[in-house]
Amino acid sequence: MAMSWLVYKLTGSAILLGVIDFSSQFSAFLLMPIAGVLLDSFDLRKSLLITQSLGLVQALLLWLMTATGTVNFGNLVLVSVFLGMINAFDMPGRQAFTYHLIDKKEDLVNAIALNSSLFNSARLIGPPVAGLLVAALGEEVCFFVNALSFVPIVFILWSLKINVQRVKRRKPPFWEGLTTGLRYAFHNTLIAPILGLCSLSSFIGMSYIVLLPVFARDVLGGGPQTLGFLMGANGLGALIGALYLASRKDLSRLDRMVPTAFGLLGIGVVMFARVKGTSLAMLLMIFNGFWMITGWSASNTLLQTEVEEDKRARVMSLYTMSFMGMAPLGSLLQGYFSQKWGIINSLTLSGTLCFAASAIFYLIRFGTANKTEWPSH
Repeated sequence: MAMSWLVYKLTGSAILLGVIDFSSQFSAFLLMPIAGVLLDSFDLRKSLLITQSLGLVQALLLWLMTATGTVNFGNLVLVSVFLGMINAFDMPGRQAFTYHLIDKKEDLVNAIALNSSLFNSARLIGPPVAGLLVAALGEEVCFFVNALSFVPIVFILWSLKINVQRVKRRKPPFWEGLTTGLRYAFHNTLIAPILGLCSLSSFIGMSYIVLLPVFARDVLGGGPQTLGFLMGANGLGALIGALYLASRKDLSRLDRMVPTAFGLLGIGVVMFARVKGTSLAMLLMIFNGFWMITGWSASNTLLQTEVEEDKRARVMSLYTMSFMGMAPLGSLLQGYFSQKWGIINSLTLSGTLCFAASAIFYLIRFGTANKTEWPSH
């Protein structure tokens, strides 16, 4: 939240908001195919220990530049690229590591959903607090708190004990591992279409979050507190969605839930673009957050239950790429269209396209002409 507000305060440009998001996420996108291969042959706990330690370093650099007044847009791009390189290994590693933290694999849907609920609890609490801190004390305080937050995580990973045999992997030659993983994912009748819809939904539907600073200031007439409340509302909706999935007893009909969730997200973005009051905007952010996380968590669960163990990190790196790589491209386009046509028209277009892509996917997969469904896993 502090980073988004700082960029918009320094530049006043919706396009550069998209650029900063692109810098972080697209650098991760480029490295993720490599990361997936390496993670499938490396101790996941140790890899996460390394990435979280580097995340601490990145956060301290950001705090130091802001506190000393040396921060500028170019510096923010550099630290964003650094963060993206860290996330290229951290995010798929965490997704794959979740599988090894549970003993009963039938609990996988609940474990993934609870993991999402923890993540979204932070998204619920953090942005409103950050908005108040930015307004009262400045962005550097948020960056310093962020740096401190890595310390307990590094300690937990250092002390965590799991069965090493469960994560031991054969190390294939790099290019063999890369091509084998790609071929496996794109020829699988469940994995390939899920990755495709996730990529499209991320590209055309998720980038509304990047434009929230513009919406908060230019449409709602608010400041950093308004931005924080909007992001917190999105996190609340995501938390509710994650807890809903955590309460499910089985995996039935998750395949239908994926296009349904992303389609409703598209409708929510169109509705959000048209509101003028902060209260209604927050309600719609709750709606959008709910369906966004429902679609992503359902996709994650389907992929984790389908994938073969020796290819888990590679498939999860492709899953992470589907939003880490496509979202920044969408953010660039959203920033451009917002500057050219206005934020309301830009958000309306992206929401409409997100709904259309999900509807087409649903009709092709489950329409009357095609009754074939994915098997239960």
